[in-house]
Amino acid sequence: MIALFWTLIGVAAGACVAFQAPINAQLAKGLGMPVAAAAISFFAGAVVLAFITFLSSKAQGVTPDWRAPDNWLYVAGGCLGATFVTASVLLTPRIGTAAVMATFIAGQLCAGILIDRFGLLGVAVRELSLGRIAGALLLCCGVVMIRMF
Repeated sequence: MIALFWTLIGVAAGACVAFQAPINAQLAKGLGMPVAAAAISFFAGAVVLAFITFLSSKAQGVTPDWRAPDNWLYVAGGCLGATFVTASVLLTPRIGTAAVMATFIAGQLCAGILIDRFGLLGVAVRELSLGRIAGALLLCCGVVMIRMF
């Protein structure tokens, strides 16, 4: 039952991304600057996360350690997220929301399989299987179908 719960959380998060792309594309159109739309989106998200951090730290009686991390990988996530949001702002009006989501998911899945296979960034190694390879190939075929037909 808990596996279903976590799966539904993932599906809901994916749906949020699908709505975020056209919302940010409309913002970019209104501003006339796609990168500014991505920046505003990130700023709004940062404000919300800062508020949640404040509330949860008070509830737990914990004070966050805000010192700068020593490892550049800690800021890489924000840079990768900025790339993702900016690409969605640029691509959504050009190829459509469904095509953007399909290409992003295909890229995420292929990168995820490689990260798992080699245990990159400290994740547990997961061997390649016929099912994983077939799933990735089917998803890539789906991207082609969504873009071409």
